Amino acid sequence: MCGIVGYVGFRPAPEFLIDGLRRLEYRGYDSAGIAVQHCDEIGIRKRAGRVEELAKLVEANPVEGSVGIGHTRWATHGETTDINSHPHVGGNGEVVIVHNGVIENYVKLREQLQTLGYVFRTTTDSEIIAHMICHYWLEQIKLGEDPESHETCLKAIQLSVARFKGTYGVVAIFRDIPDVIFAARMGSPLVIGIGKIRNEHFIASDASPFVGYTNEVVYINDHEIAVITADRMDLHHQESGKTTPSIHTLDQVSSDIDLGDFEHYMLKEIFEQPEAIENCLRGRIDEESATARFGGLNLTPRELRQIDRIIFTACGTSWHAGLVGEYLFEEFARIPTEVEYASELRYRNPPMSEDTMVFAITQSGETADTLAAMRECKRKGHKSMAICNVVGSTIAREADGGIYLHAGPEIGVASTKAFTSQVTALTLLALYFGRIRDLSYPAGKRIIKMLRAMPELIQQTLACNDHVRDVAERYFGFNNYLYMGRLYNFPVALEGALKLKEISYIHAEGYPAAEMKHGPIALVDEQTPSVFVVPHGGIYPKVMSNLEEVKARRGPVIAIACEGDHRISDLADEVIFVPDVEEFLQPLVTSIPLQLLSYHVAVLRGCNVDRPRNLAKSVTVE
Repeated sequence: MCGIVGYVGFRPAPEFLIDGLRRLEYRGYDSAGIAVQHCDEIGIRKRAGRVEELAKLVEANPVEGSVGIGHTRWATHGETTDINSHPHVGGNGEVVIVHNGVIENYVKLREQLQTLGYVFRTTTDSEIIAHMICHYWLEQIKLGEDPESHETCLKAIQLSVARFKGTYGVVAIFRDIPDVIFAARMGSPLVIGIGKIRNEHFIASDASPFVGYTNEVVYINDHEIAVITADRMDLHHQESGKTTPSIHTLDQVSSDIDLGDFEHYMLKEIFEQPEAIENCLRGRIDEESATARFGGLNLTPRELRQIDRIIFTACGTSWHAGLVGEYLFEEFARIPTEVEYASELRYRNPPMSEDTMVFAITQSGETADTLAAMRECKRKGHKSMAICNVVGSTIAREADGGIYLHAGPEIGVASTKAFTSQVTALTLLALYFGRIRDLSYPAGKRIIKMLRAMPELIQQTLACNDHVRDVAERYFGFNNYLYMGRLYNFPVALEGALKLKEISYIHAEGYPAAEMKHGPIALVDEQTPSVFVVPHGGIYPKVMSNLEEVKARRGPVIAIACEGDHRISDLADEVIFVPDVEEFLQPLVTSIPLQLLSYHVAVLRGCNVDRPRNLAKSVTVE
């Protein structure tokens, strides 16, 4: 949550800062601002609203300079106003900062700084960072330190962050120390981009602003502070001193983050799912042994056979993917499997044997609760793996091993291709764990054959888009929805309801279809559509009975059904057909029309599909 950018080099800083904030706006879009240093002045422009509002302000009232920082906000403390927008100023303008995260003890620190004479202009927790750094910088000067020395500034930041409780990614510039940016991290991601053409450095919350500028990056770790100038970059650990940075290479290209011919990123990413699934499968199928192969688990088959319990931990959409994984692992690998909300697991103390393996599932690799839950499990000695989309993210780097999804950047706040890629990765994992246990060779070959067909089948599924749009036109005016599914399609029902809530602001709930008569059926009326996920399978007749119960109460029914199902057309008001696949693969096709339905309903209601209110893509705070 919140996006940070920074630049020091030879280019006009505002140009990169505004462009970078546009690319990071999915991280927060309540307000935006930049601070640009020129000689001994720092020009600040900030405004509530979208980055485009800031761009208009900067165009009308320009700032000049080749050093600057910027921020796009997702509010945690303080209302969305111009004054609460970042950047924030410390002291009498000596320090300017941008901040991502939450300072949990800000009330106490604010009171102490007010006692010292510091005047607060905002109601944010972030402003105390600027004042605290300014305070310690002035204290160092009183002790005889050189006010223009980088070491003096570094010491002030070290003393300041030592007092903060919570999470922070902080980037700071000093009015009287030109051509240098300071950055500190604890729990909130920061990445440095290394300029290759001429001396310059970039910094951001993630690497997307660097595309087209550089493909070499350094990930700042927790407790590290970076001192960045145009021609060099030094990292200092809070306790152990100067460290040697590790340089990584990005493989993103500009087309990954461009809209192309699509109106919204969400629609683009829905239609990228065949390619995303193919990328997830690529290089991971071992035909000869009828199994999957992974290079990043870092455990031998013998060690993996000793695992007697699996825990998937995640939040939101990733949690729903984990529910599908639970069914997969118990069916194919015969391993007891549980799915835990990361926000709950991190504060619980469940009994876990030493042979329990934990998988943290996350698109961004930075989700605060998932990271904390994984760290807690690692602390207790459990093997902890990651299923992650973002290379070099914190969870990916800290896990004992894991799998990258290779789905490509996901910009839309509502996750689509990451969900189906996670389900694909979990299917491969279930196959792998099954084959090192009791799953037969012919069964493995059969699963592989069906997995290989999925990209084409998903492409066929996307052909329902026009029909889904027609359905949306008839139903976008309703304000309550129920979603029903069973077994593998129960998590799909949950995910479909979440998508509708996220981007159209319609109240929607997902349930196992058989649980409907234990309460939710009381909600059924002519103004409450029920979306039934009812493909062919062993309990098809049971779900059809649940559907008929809704029809008997005059509830409108939208059904997701298999091609060739003639019975469903006589019962449901609307039917969206998907290819007929095995039950364990059904979430890959049944989730797609639900994604499209949410998208088209939201568009028809005039909602901002890619940037829904109150949400952000990367949730880096509790």
